[in-house]
Amino acid sequence: MPLKPPGPLSLVPFVSVEHMMQLVIDTGVERMLSDIAAYIEEDFRRWELFDKTPRIASHSSEGVIELMPTSDGITYGFKYVNGHPKNMRDGKQTVTAFGVLADVDSGYPVLLTEMTLLTALRTAATSAVAAKYLAPEGSRTMAMIGNGAQCEFQALAFKAICGIDTVRLYDIDSRATAKAAANLKSSGLNVVACSTPEQAVEGAQIITTCTADKQYATILTDNMVGSGVHLNAIGGDCPGKTELHRDILLRSDIFVEYPPQTRIEGEIQQLDAEHPVTELWQVMTGTAPGRTSARQVTLFDSVGFAIEDFSALRYVNDRIKRSEHFTSLDLIADPDEPRDLYGMILRAAA
Repeated sequence: MPLKPPGPLSLVPFVSVEHMMQLVIDTGVERMLSDIAAYIEEDFRRWELFDKTPRIASHSSEGVIELMPTSDGITYGFKYVNGHPKNMRDGKQTVTAFGVLADVDSGYPVLLTEMTLLTALRTAATSAVAAKYLAPEGSRTMAMIGNGAQCEFQALAFKAICGIDTVRLYDIDSRATAKAAANLKSSGLNVVACSTPEQAVEGAQIITTCTADKQYATILTDNMVGSGVHLNAIGGDCPGKTELHRDILLRSDIFVEYPPQTRIEGEIQQLDAEHPVTELWQVMTGTAPGRTSARQVTLFDSVGFAIEDFSALRYVNDRIKRSEHFTSLDLIADPDEPRDLYGMILRAAA
């Protein structure tokens, strides 16, 4: 007896790395960043509907492996992600990821996708959405300290969403800066390669820090940050890993995604547990103020949160319905009779 071909209940749309790259190319990087940002903002405005928990982390001396789950009561999503700074020495990515969306009513998955590229896109989109509310009005120049895999996505997101026209690059590894400058050559941005972090922050209204070392570090010292600046700190994302001097935090108004997670993993792990912070969703919904003065120093202490991944997954799920950028994966066993799973094996053997 021939095997029954997979039915619709067996098949789950799967977006590979190749599919994701083609989706980005067909959409355009800046358009896709803007679209994902809109999904993130939409979900942050309904923040209170979501299940929320700090990500489930397994730490080692070399890095971290995490699960990031959430649900809005209709759809469930999670991301598997790692962070291993040493990987670059071995020719591997520091961060890799994949994600799943599932139907809450049945528990069946509706999407499986790569998320290494998608995480880079959603991280940049989230940073730019935050800056839309927190950066000084008329910001045109961003310093980008840390020119690794996230750098170009950040620069293009801030161009598309916040209107910056100049990015000043610095990395402790000049080869990373050269790579980023070459990749951004045709972006329409004025790209300035800098030899020190102090040079990079000159004249910048927005300062983004995105470094990978898993350690307490001081990428920015207090004297490097003038009044009226917006800080986008995205490199500190696990216990024992920070980028900013504590004194900067003490004179900044600090905005976070989810305080119980950020107090463990973000820059504010350096501060008392009761230090005041504002949740970004509250700014978006108008229940808390964002930037209130031209001289105010604002800090988005971003560690990445599951709702941002949910938004990105939701965006991809909507987009692939109008494209061919996926394949149907035979992922779910679908016996003729739901209770006869063993019989399904016997029939296959016959």
